[in-house]
Amino acid sequence: MNSKVPLAGRRSGPLRGRVRMPGDKSISHRALILGALTVGETRISGLLEGEDVINTSRAMRALGATVERVGEGEWRIQGVGVSGFAEPPAALDFGNSGTGCRLVIGAVAGCPITATFDGDASLRTRPQRRVLDPLERMGAHTLAEAEGGRLPLTLKGARDPIPIVYRPPAASAQLKSAVLLAGLSAPGETVVEEAEATRDHTERMLRHFGAEVAVSPNGPHGRRITLNGQPELVPAPVMVPADPSSAAFPMVAALIVPGSEIVLDGVMTNVTRTGLFKTLREMGADIEELDARLEGGEDVAELRVRHSGLNGVEVPPERAPFMIDEYLVLGVAASFAEGTTRMRGLKELRVKESDRLAATAAMLRVNGVDVEIEGDDLIVHGRGRVAGGGLVATHMDHRIAMSALVMGLASDKPVQVDDTAFIATSFPGFTEMMRGLGGDLG
Repeated sequence: MNSKVPLAGRRSGPLRGRVRMPGDKSISHRALILGALTVGETRISGLLEGEDVINTSRAMRALGATVERVGEGEWRIQGVGVSGFAEPPAALDFGNSGTGCRLVIGAVAGCPITATFDGDASLRTRPQRRVLDPLERMGAHTLAEAEGGRLPLTLKGARDPIPIVYRPPAASAQLKSAVLLAGLSAPGETVVEEAEATRDHTERMLRHFGAEVAVSPNGPHGRRITLNGQPELVPAPVMVPADPSSAAFPMVAALIVPGSEIVLDGVMTNVTRTGLFKTLREMGADIEELDARLEGGEDVAELRVRHSGLNGVEVPPERAPFMIDEYLVLGVAASFAEGTTRMRGLKELRVKESDRLAATAAMLRVNGVDVEIEGDDLIVHGRGRVAGGGLVATHMDHRIAMSALVMGLASDKPVQVDDTAFIATSFPGFTEMMRGLGGDLG
């Protein structure tokens, strides 16, 4: 039973210091899953050890891989090979993690086993039918599901998976990745045609482990990804870069708290993940990249962030896939900007841990910000300052909690958060890190 942990963010002096974010969650999930599908031993360093990723590690163990923690962030996996998962003895519990759950559903769909997938109360509200539909075309069978295609659900993987050409109904890296992971077990070519390009970590890591993946343009904003099935994946070390989604919180805090200057070490700068950085720079943010380099197939750099005067901008809908998790904290930055910021095309926010579009508007509104929703657009009328003083309902959503606490660091009155217990799912040590930089959280 979860015990609530309320907290408040209060107006702070300048934030100063140099910190490293936790390992990237997207890379951590994929390293565990693909490591489990190789033949031989994969070593991972810098793994994010939050609850979401730990649940994925437990699922890999239940599916027959040997998964061992050998030090802080250091893990070793003995894989079972493509199609080699064993039938798990009990339901796979993914807690709060939609990413871990959907990726493993895809990986299991290509194996001739039956598995039950479950999660916490929040994850049980999230529809899974969109990911099940293409997997059923590939030969998997859904034996049981809760109303509306929700968890708990039981999936029977395909004995002879069929390669397909899949056009996702929405820009979603999770849908694409689930189909590609199932396609590992299918003969021939599995193709995903995206109308809007999404984060490409799965494609990069598949190549890192030896799979043949071709990527070509598909229309003005999309990509066509072709995977040659039934490869023998080869173990390869993975160094997990710092998570840009986690970096968003201290970054925005430094931008809005006067006098701040911080350095964020080893942050992933893959262009499919840096939509927020681009948007903040358009708003006038002083964000400097230092020592740009390539690590483990991903672009990485140090980021120096200084307090900046921000102005409202229009954020185009095609940018949404590159910053889908960052709109909440962008809403905070927009509240402290001068002028109106319009974020277009945020339909995907409605099916996250909570209805993040409505929750973001509610978080801002209760703290005195003039905000509105038009269709799938979020419109924030910034006035350069925020009154604060509100109590924010987190709806078991870690990003709402962190965004609200960041807002409180620069608002006139403290911002109260009803529960911060779920922050540990993606960003263990968040409150301690922010306090270390000088943030007043208590």
